[in-house]
Amino acid sequence: MYRKTIATAVAGLLILGLGACGNASDAKTVDAGSTSQSQTTKKPAEKKPVEQPADLTGTWKQTNSGSTDSWMEAEITADTITVQWVSDNGDTKSLYWKGSYNAPDKAGDWKWTSQGDTAAMQASLLGSQDATKDFTYTKADGVSWETTAMGTTTVVKTAKQ
Repeated sequence: MYRKTIATAVAGLLILGLGACGNASDAKTVDAGSTSQSQTTKKPAEKKPVEQPADLTGTWKQTNSGSTDSWMEAEITADTITVQWVSDNGDTKSLYWKGSYNAPDKAGDWKWTSQGDTAAMQASLLGSQDATKDFTYTKADGVSWETTAMGTTTVVKTAKQ
């Protein structure tokens, strides 16, 4: 009987000891849980979307013409860029450039050399006499190019309409 009492006492101490350890580890788990919970309540790192190449198709109007009734305008399709001199508030258009267009294949600034349709441009009094023309795209300046008329060269800057 004495052995039974000692065994019961030892079992009781073990249960209390293990229970106390369990409570301590539960407290650690709670602390760890609250730490991880506070970490998960922070905003997860936002993934930046992958930048796509700019879609330049459409109409681009000159932003630096210095005139309210005349400007240059470029129309870009899937494979062609056509630039016109526009005057009389848009009532008159004269071909300046017609040539190839190479769409951007990467995000960011873009530059291409257009091969001109020289026959179409020769038929226009204000058409360019160049066989090629460099065009650039930047977010700041839109589509831009150099134009020379009457001995003066200007960088034409545009915005998409």
